[in-house]
Amino acid sequence: MHLDLSREDLDFRDEVRAFLEANLTPELRRAGRRATSVFMDKTYSLAWQRILHRRGWVAPAWPVRHGGTGWSEMQRYIFSAESARAGAPSLAPMGLKMVGPVIMGYGSEDQKAHDLPRILSGEDYWCQGYSEPGAGSDLAALQLRADLDGDAYVLNGTKIWTTHAHWANRMFCLVRTRSDGKPQAGITFLLLDMETPGVSVRPIVTLAGEHEVNQVFFDNVRVPVSGRVGEENQGWTVAKYLLEFERGGGSAAGLKVGFERLKALARQELADGGGPLLEDPGFRSRLATLGIILDAVEMTEHRVLAELASGRNPGPASSMLKTQGTEARQKLDELAIEGIAAYAAVDQKAARAPDGGQDFIGPEHGLTAMALYLNNRASSIYGGSNEIQRNIMARLVLGL
Repeated sequence: MHLDLSREDLDFRDEVRAFLEANLTPELRRAGRRATSVFMDKTYSLAWQRILHRRGWVAPAWPVRHGGTGWSEMQRYIFSAESARAGAPSLAPMGLKMVGPVIMGYGSEDQKAHDLPRILSGEDYWCQGYSEPGAGSDLAALQLRADLDGDAYVLNGTKIWTTHAHWANRMFCLVRTRSDGKPQAGITFLLLDMETPGVSVRPIVTLAGEHEVNQVFFDNVRVPVSGRVGEENQGWTVAKYLLEFERGGGSAAGLKVGFERLKALARQELADGGGPLLEDPGFRSRLATLGIILDAVEMTEHRVLAELASGRNPGPASSMLKTQGTEARQKLDELAIEGIAAYAAVDQKAARAPDGGQDFIGPEHGLTAMALYLNNRASSIYGGSNEIQRNIMARLVLGL
């Protein structure tokens, strides 16, 4: 794989840099730098999404006929890398990177015509109804009932760990429409409105002190049959298709930005008067090892992007990227905590204050290091645990 930039790629990089310089406000940059999760506060992600949408750059992975950019794999990586370096807020992935591709692949023509433009514009903000209290990595164990009643399904049950359900107006949801036979054979994929009577959302505050996830309850919620994607009881196939896009999202560019920040921190004198951490052979060795891992993540991401740019499903390569990327992220967080030392214990509520934590006197990364560390402990679990990913790779790549 050759990663040297062509003259055309260099010109495109300059165009992206000029656009970011002209459109990223100080407020948006600060929000991007101080994000404590892969999911950005809706206020900032939607503001940035609207700017990108006006330029036609909001969905680089989508086909041109549905509003995509037509960029090459390298151009898409350049855009991701330059956005990360500039501190651009991340966009909510549930619509653009997850349910959008599913609607293109399995949705009806009416669904494509109605939902895809609203995903691009940000008019609809989506959440994902997959996990349940008794169905996490064993997703086929889900029990949210959907009983057909005339032209609607009636839903009763609950979903959990539902990211941004308190902000979303739409949900894509897996429901059980048949209980006999193989569990995977009785699942259906539905699109629903969060304002439907009977839907209620209860917050779950994480160890990092943040309200990002929720539990959602369904009490006789009626969802029109027109909200079904694919055939009844074929939702498992649709769900697996979506997960390959969820797992195959970009990660290397943001990780490398964090890695450069960590190296800069390691060159500084320690707060206790000690020498720079780069003078510690053990820390320097762990840092070098992480750098090699990030190069591997970057290579895998290019493989996934090449598949997507060719209009193909990334397949098991997305499992490789998910596993490599999340474990590298956790290693980065651990080294950052070690590098920041006592400053990592900063009050995270103060860090998220409207003034952006102006009174904090330590390194800026100290505002987010602990929350990132705590939030990203879950990254090797969500989207299918890394143990599940290794089973997929063993079966589909190694043939075991």
